[in-house]
Amino acid sequence: MVEINIGAIERQEKYKLLIGCVIPRPIAWVTSVSADGVVNAAPFSYFNVACIDPMMISVAVARRPGGVLKDTSRNIQQTGDFVVNMVDLHNVDAVNQSSADYPPEVSEVAELGLTMLPSAAVKAPRLGESRIHFECRLHRVVTLGEPAASDLIIGEVVHVHIADELYDSGKVDPRAFGAVSRLAGHSYGTIGDIFDRPRPVYEKK
Repeated sequence: MVEINIGAIERQEKYKLLIGCVIPRPIAWVTSVSADGVVNAAPFSYFNVACIDPMMISVAVARRPGGVLKDTSRNIQQTGDFVVNMVDLHNVDAVNQSSADYPPEVSEVAELGLTMLPSAAVKAPRLGESRIHFECRLHRVVTLGEPAASDLIIGEVVHVHIADELYDSGKVDPRAFGAVSRLAGHSYGTIGDIFDRPRPVYEKK
């Protein structure tokens, strides 16, 4: 078995180790608005459920060299809201295009010709290319690392939009959804085979 002393490897090696082992990772396609009104759209795969009630999700946004905030993190901290647009087989190419390093004054939404839809409870718009949207208000930002290396953004979900064809009897159909996940390098993945394992019940002997 390979043994790795984390204190002895460099940042890029740590990065490759994490993204290669922690797979598949769901992708948050986050829309936010700058203080100047520029709409930003960017994907982040350090994303997951954080709490059920209140409903919260988390997105970790790595900082640029020197601890500089990325546009998404800065926008959310300035305006206090954002939208997570979920990624699927229908929009993954646009999601990938939006991962380019656009300058702060340039809107990925405008550059890529994406469709903006109004949100019900927050200022940040939704993207019509996505079929599931989580409208979020900023709950807390936890800065990680010394010096600062990442911002863990925790948002409270205040409104959800789900396309009719994905939703039935209170559940989202995973096959109809066609969710796409992030792997390592340039690779993405689909759900693949789905199988059940009923949760066991402990019985005292």
